[in-house]
Amino acid sequence: MKYGQLILDRREYGLLMRSIADSKSQEDKIYRESLKKLKLELLTAKVVDDSTMPEDVIRFNSVVSISTTYNVTRSYQIVTPDKSDIKKSKISILSPMGLALFGYAVGDKIVWHFPSGENTIEILAVEQEYNQLKNEQV
Repeated sequence: MKYGQLILDRREYGLLMRSIADSKSQEDKIYRESLKKLKLELLTAKVVDDSTMPEDVIRFNSVVSISTTYNVTRSYQIVTPDKSDIKKSKISILSPMGLALFGYAVGDKIVWHFPSGENTIEILAVEQEYNQLKNEQV
């Protein structure tokens, strides 16, 4: 892990915790496992102010390019559940992939359990889209 721990913006941390609490998908086994793993990682996460957030850390509205074990390269934007649209490559923070990526940085490799099984993801690039989060209620 590039920074030794997950790094989250203070406002986004609050939004993430509320999104998790409001989620209704907790019956799904893969989702529960993803939430459990993220919650464990959040225990040691570094929560910082926006002004000290590294540019290469995945956060709300980040556009993330990843590579998987199967040599598949894709880009996704991590969004709030209400803005999720897989046809536009916008995935919910509450999806297994969104939960896996949030708080990690460029160069990190993550082993995560998905509906298709365990997979290793390498984060190739992160671009920030700041304008959208400013309007979120956090």
